[in-house]
Amino acid sequence: MSGDAWLILPTYNEAENIEPIVNAALSVLGRAAPDAHRILIVDDGSPDGTGQIADQLATGHGAVEVLHRSEREGLGPAYLAGFRYALQRGAAYVMEMDSDFSHDPADLSRLLAAVRTADLVLGSRYVPGGGVSDWGIGRQLVSRGGSLYARLVLGLKVRDLTGGFKCFRREVLEVIDLPTVRSRGYGFQVELTYRAVRAGFRVVEVPIVFRERIRGSSKMTWRIAAEAALLVPKLRFGRISGQLRRR
Repeated sequence: MSGDAWLILPTYNEAENIEPIVNAALSVLGRAAPDAHRILIVDDGSPDGTGQIADQLATGHGAVEVLHRSEREGLGPAYLAGFRYALQRGAAYVMEMDSDFSHDPADLSRLLAAVRTADLVLGSRYVPGGGVSDWGIGRQLVSRGGSLYARLVLGLKVRDLTGGFKCFRREVLEVIDLPTVRSRGYGFQVELTYRAVRAGFRVVEVPIVFRERIRGSSKMTWRIAAEAALLVPKLRFGRISGQLRRR
């Protein structure tokens, strides 16, 4: 693999998770991209000390950097800030992953392997071999139903549209017009994948198992879910759907 691979880790009150997740990711990336990997922690002013722990990690590991943001604006803006930072510093591949071990850092190597023949790789819960662990039936129905709803309205074949474990080629982020992205919560994941498909990029899914976090509290709320549901028809019938073209 040629070019730097950057992993963006958005954090808000992840003091219990940030050190172990960074160490686990560094171990995997050290094997998958030994000469060209970076981890960027994007902290939205966590009051629990996450940002200070992140600074300590950056001091101890040359491959770790921290982007401090003064207030909590949501998942989408945090990722957009991280993408801009990484692209400005020459990233060839940019990855997303939750900071709470819901995504297994060991799967980073599989995403990087798959992006050699794709433009965007999604870690998917809903393809053969994928799944979820430790979820009740209610949450599974909401998650699967949300992905199915987005697939049907947007006319996509992607099975897991709401997942947040991804690897982008640089070109994808340059083409899909990031400054016009407005979704702030988990609808952000649907919007970026939709934009990539509309722009003509090759999107592939690799199976992963999503696990419930052990430490800390979930950031998902009904307000975030409602934003994602309302976003989908806007994407399908809005002007942006006809403006994206691959170079």
